Amino acid sequence: MIRTDSNRRPAIALISIVLMLAGLLAALLPGLARAADPVAISRDETALDLTAVTDIYAHRGEAFQVSTAPGTDGIVRRIEVRASSPQHSGDWAVFSLANVSDEQLDRLIVAPHFRLVGSRMIWPDLGSQRIISVTPSEGFALDRQASPDADVFQITLNPGSIVTFVAELSSPELPQIYLWEPDAYKDTVNAFTLYQGIVLGIAGLLAVFLTILFVVKGTSMLPATAALAWAVLAYICVDFGFLSKLISVTPADERIWRAGTEVFLATGLVIFLFTYLNLNRWHTNLSYATLAWIIALGLIFGVAIYDPAIAAGLARISFATTGVVGLLLIAYLGFNRYDRAIMLVPTWVLILVWLFGAWMTVTGQLDNDIIQPALGGGLVLIVLLIGFTVMQHAFAGGVLQQGLFSDLERQSLALSGAGDTVWDWDVARDRVVTIPDISGQLGLPDGSLNGAARNWLPQIHPDDRDRFRSALDVMIEHRKGRLNHQFRLRAEDAHYHWMSLRARPVVGSNGEVIRCVGTMIDVTEQKSSEERLLHDAVHDNLTGLPNRELFLDRLDALTRMSASQEAMRPTVFMIDIDRFKQVNDNLGMSAGDTILLTITRRLKRLLKPQDTLARITGDQFGLILLSEQAPAKVAALAEAINKAIMVPIVFAKREIILTASIGLVSFVDDSTSAYDLMKDAELGMYHAKRQGGNRIEPFRPAFKTVGTDKLHLESDLRRALERKEMGLAYQPIVRLEDGEIVGFEALMRWEHPRRGAIPPAEFIPIAESSDLIFALGLFAIEQAASDLKDWQGDVGEVPVSVSVNISSAQLLRNDLCNDVRAALTKTGCKPHHLKLELTESVVMENPEQAALVLARMGEIGIGLALDDFGTGHSSLAYLTRFPFDTLKIDQSLVRDTSDKRAVLLRSIITMAKDLDMKVVAEGIEHDEDAGELFEMGCDFGQSFLFGPAMRAPAIKQLLRERFPLSKAS
Repeated sequence: MIRTDSNRRPAIALISIVLMLAGLLAALLPGLARAADPVAISRDETALDLTAVTDIYAHRGEAFQVSTAPGTDGIVRRIEVRASSPQHSGDWAVFSLANVSDEQLDRLIVAPHFRLVGSRMIWPDLGSQRIISVTPSEGFALDRQASPDADVFQITLNPGSIVTFVAELSSPELPQIYLWEPDAYKDTVNAFTLYQGIVLGIAGLLAVFLTILFVVKGTSMLPATAALAWAVLAYICVDFGFLSKLISVTPADERIWRAGTEVFLATGLVIFLFTYLNLNRWHTNLSYATLAWIIALGLIFGVAIYDPAIAAGLARISFATTGVVGLLLIAYLGFNRYDRAIMLVPTWVLILVWLFGAWMTVTGQLDNDIIQPALGGGLVLIVLLIGFTVMQHAFAGGVLQQGLFSDLERQSLALSGAGDTVWDWDVARDRVVTIPDISGQLGLPDGSLNGAARNWLPQIHPDDRDRFRSALDVMIEHRKGRLNHQFRLRAEDAHYHWMSLRARPVVGSNGEVIRCVGTMIDVTEQKSSEERLLHDAVHDNLTGLPNRELFLDRLDALTRMSASQEAMRPTVFMIDIDRFKQVNDNLGMSAGDTILLTITRRLKRLLKPQDTLARITGDQFGLILLSEQAPAKVAALAEAINKAIMVPIVFAKREIILTASIGLVSFVDDSTSAYDLMKDAELGMYHAKRQGGNRIEPFRPAFKTVGTDKLHLESDLRRALERKEMGLAYQPIVRLEDGEIVGFEALMRWEHPRRGAIPPAEFIPIAESSDLIFALGLFAIEQAASDLKDWQGDVGEVPVSVSVNISSAQLLRNDLCNDVRAALTKTGCKPHHLKLELTESVVMENPEQAALVLARMGEIGIGLALDDFGTGHSSLAYLTRFPFDTLKIDQSLVRDTSDKRAVLLRSIITMAKDLDMKVVAEGIEHDEDAGELFEMGCDFGQSFLFGPAMRAPAIKQLLRERFPLSKAS
């Protein structure tokens, strides 16, 4: 029924008066539960937000009483509403509506289940059923309209009526409640449905397309992008209510799905960022951190089942953190010119904008119905942009992969890959350009070396400028060939860089060079390596001094200069450290190196810049003296060197005092070569060592004869065994009790064809200093065993033995036991008939090795005698540690004429007897001495008193006379 304006005015005036009275009554009764002020509704209003005018009463029990808004008659009534279920939490909402129009109005009360606006960042409200039922103050309970996304109730307001509505809530939270005109609500829902369908379609196509692209292309970034696209699709399916159309979802289940999709979305973004930026190649820790992040998000999936709010809050924090971390990584990698990071900048800017909008929405600062679907569409737009970025990167260079490029492009790529600098000289315009600019590499201002070729000259090393200029001029003049030139360029820090320039000319149509193009590379490191190799080739690695080759080279140059300059007369020193080998053996190689460095520093302090100090061998130094010419000053320097070396050196809390043998020679003859000067100085040094060391010996021509004789003697000794010049002589060892022969000591003899008999004291040291001692020792053992077996074959089994002396070199050789066993097997001699004699000094050189070898000799059955007892350290420990069965007293003790001789001899003999050892006295001169020694307990004697050393045939004849019945028996 259509009413005129004149009829409507009284009704509207009446309702206005009633509303004023309701407000006055509400002020007078503040303590009672009362309805809110009525909201006036007219025919023209299609949607009203009732959230602000709706009063929420929490925990009021299952029966709720409330005062209604005053009716048109001004009366305030009281109504009671009971909960529909005993398990109701007692939460209620009250609002009042007043129809100020003159016609009946139909409206919809709409309470959305989920609203992103104001849902909070932490412990967010993920939605649920909001209103269970709505009871009006007049009429019947409202009917619920079917809707999966909201609680919808239809109401009808009569003209001029004021109705109070009591809503039974499922929780005290009511994010939003609207009053909609039914057709307008339907149009709005349909409009959003169309938008949501379009967005869902795009998101689904993106997810499927990226998945197919991954199957086709197979690069690692595509599955990560596809996973992010599926996460976005899942999120908007839940957010747009599409999931409920696919499966049956209750409001409680929807909270779990919503939390799960938010976790999925946060996980997809982390995986995409890590994979796309290829962070695993930057640092291993980034891989571990990302893996831990993803595992934590996986655990949050499980949390979503039990507490969706916590899971969703953690997912939102993770998503925001990923955005911030990604911003930092992209900024860092972008400044380092990483192309992937640069390509991701637009996408990440959009992600940051989306995060800012989402933050304002969940905190309630953006409050409208459009923002929530707009954010869903924004996610799809982000994935779309990411898809374009990934495809651009994945398919970039596809033509190159197929090989469809020209030779010029291939050469350009090869040059870029090699990292060389292009050097281009436009000869016609005289302009040099380097690509990339070499100035930055040298720390110079950009473009400072671009320009005329002469601009390079001030930066080139002065020694290389003329060669650089000449090389360019020659290339231009000849108009052909290739330039291969190395020069030094000065950097901003004043250091020079070695550059290698390779270029070729480009000839124009007129036959002239119009351009020179090539490459230039920095070869400083290569040059430094070459210089180090050259330095190490002519310098000692330990001390840094010149070695023997450089020493001879400098000495040769000085001798050549001395031939034309009278004032230049160098003096050559050869310095050898005495007993340095013992220092190495006792303290170790590290101590020896420390001592050599200390001596080097001391000697350097005595010299002047023009002098040269070199390390010739391990403990031998060479010195070329130019700063002093006067003989007195040269001698003074030699004394200073000797004293400097003798200064004690403290190592490991021990003082080490060394001496030196110094030989020197001065340049006097222009025909003398550097090698001759060095050898003359060495002869002086060797003579100083032969004199006991700690001496300074200037060279004398007589030294050459000594050295020559020694070399000749060593050469003849090598051939003596082949020529059968070597032989053995045997000195008898007799029993002091009855003078009977009990054995012989084998003594080496050499009959030289020109020089005659050479004593062992002359050739044995030469043999020990070379490898000849092994051949001589083996010869002595085999010959002694053979002679003894020959005597026994002729005379019979006589009770005699043969003693052979062993040197330290033989003892330290592992083959000694095998050599002795082989000699016994070869000759058939019994082991107990052969004795080996060793001195204390031989045993002390390596006690451990000596103990091992002597123990093995004892196992064979070889007798062992300690020779020359009393001349060395005479350490009693050696008598108990080593298996000696015989002790030979040195002749210096036997021939001693002091008062303590008898006491000393008696002590030695008594000690030997107590150790169950036989005693042999050497050097007995008189029968009285023999008697005296016998009375002291000495068993045997050996000297010229009992017989001289004789050859094997004479010994055989002697044994026939002393043992005539042995053969017969």
